[in-house]
Amino acid sequence: MPTRDTPWPTGTPCWVDLGTPDTDAAQSFYASFLGWTYSGGGPEDGGYAMCLAGGRKAAGMGPQMSPDDPPRWTTYFATDDADATAARITGAGGTVVAPPMDVGPAGRMAIATDPQGNPFGIWQAGETTGVEVFNEPGSLVWNEAAVDDPAAARRFYGAVFGFSWQELPDAEGYTTFATGDRPLGGLSGIAPGLPSGWSTCFSVASTDEAVRAVESGGGKVLMAAQDTEFGRFAVVADPWGASFSVMAELEG
Repeated sequence: MPTRDTPWPTGTPCWVDLGTPDTDAAQSFYASFLGWTYSGGGPEDGGYAMCLAGGRKAAGMGPQMSPDDPPRWTTYFATDDADATAARITGAGGTVVAPPMDVGPAGRMAIATDPQGNPFGIWQAGETTGVEVFNEPGSLVWNEAAVDDPAAARRFYGAVFGFSWQELPDAEGYTTFATGDRPLGGLSGIAPGLPSGWSTCFSVASTDEAVRAVESGGGKVLMAAQDTEFGRFAVVADPWGASFSVMAELEG
């Protein structure tokens, strides 16, 4: 099981969380195919719960903060200085929606949007270092953004996080980003009928079984399961409209 208990390098997608209008129902929905258990979530936590895979932190889930902000999964990027990163965001043309704030001893965070209006977060680790399990069923495996202007997005995120970019061959302009040798995520234009902005992909043991569980739980399939060179992949949405994707390794 790939695990990590220390802070993630700056620029790495290190955490994801869900804002939802019904946390109890959402916990049951996601547990049905990701196998999650939960900790926290009481009034002392502001309703925010940790989603656990194999007893390790895989994501967060809490009440929708504003009725004007639709239910969504938010991607957070690691930083060793949230205030300096927030300054780079505004300097590159983005907007800091929620300025850097301490979250008790857990860490320091901010919420921003890029110049095209796509929201994301930044996380400076404290006691919570980010996801503690990854690339394992029930955990985060990939983050990518679908945007109106990929070239402008590459300039923005490169200025903020120092990303380098690599276009994948025969992938219709899809690029990966990195701060070292290992790709950290991807960026592309918006595909017709699919969500825009930052998306979260969870590893599952079986994509088809996960899709069936999503549908039976009241969710929707936005892109049917299909095989790719990276795994069997589907894009779905939960019953409240928050989109995400699931992927299983191909057999053989």
